[in-house]
Amino acid sequence: MALAHRYALYLAPTGPWLEHGSRWLGRCAETGQMLAPLPGQAEYPREWTQAPRHYGLHATLKPPFRLRPGARPQDVDAAARRLAAGGRPFTLALECEPLRGFLAWRIADADTAGRARIQALADAAVRDLDPLRAPPTPEETARRQPQSLTPEQQAMLARWGYPYVFDTYTFHITLTGKLDAEALARARAGIAAFADPLRGRAMEVPGVSVYVQAAPGADFVAARHYRFDGACVDAAGAACLQGPAAA
Repeated sequence: MALAHRYALYLAPTGPWLEHGSRWLGRCAETGQMLAPLPGQAEYPREWTQAPRHYGLHATLKPPFRLRPGARPQDVDAAARRLAAGGRPFTLALECEPLRGFLAWRIADADTAGRARIQALADAAVRDLDPLRAPPTPEETARRQPQSLTPEQQAMLARWGYPYVFDTYTFHITLTGKLDAEALARARAGIAAFADPLRGRAMEVPGVSVYVQAAPGADFVAARHYRFDGACVDAAGAACLQGPAAA
């Protein structure tokens, strides 16, 4: 049933960032297939990447949500298409940094233009898709551990169903789950070695992507990519000739 699905609007990494990041996590978000580790990665516990592997390689724009009564999967696609139509391609300079106890590719401090573009895109995604969102269940809210959040984050959770939006938003492409200090240092060194070919390269941002979770507990997959040039590409790479598809 559609109500069992969850939807999210993500930024899907591109080019070698997609290849290296997906191999590091061990799963392709486009196909759902498990991937062989990068050379030398076998020495790192797979548990380190279990949480981000579930969501697929991505950066969050509109966090996962269930549809409110009366909303349809096609409405998610239509909103994503409208959002993409108002943008234009840009690039991001990324670096691997800790965030709240996990590792992620984050926007380099010097890339102020990229940070401003992402902030505007994420703000619009949260605002524009929110009319389709069903309120979180008490269990979903409890998993956010609101007692450990700042007052501002608690306010965002109450209003938008997620604590890290608007003024509390930080762009990141998650690469590990939460790790202790020693594991965090090991993982950071490993990611630096595996991602060395990316050093100094900017990542292209051509549009936004709809990710879908087909059932509770299922892995998220990239369903469709909406480009700033108006094109729509499905997860198999074929042009969407028939308009938005229902997940």
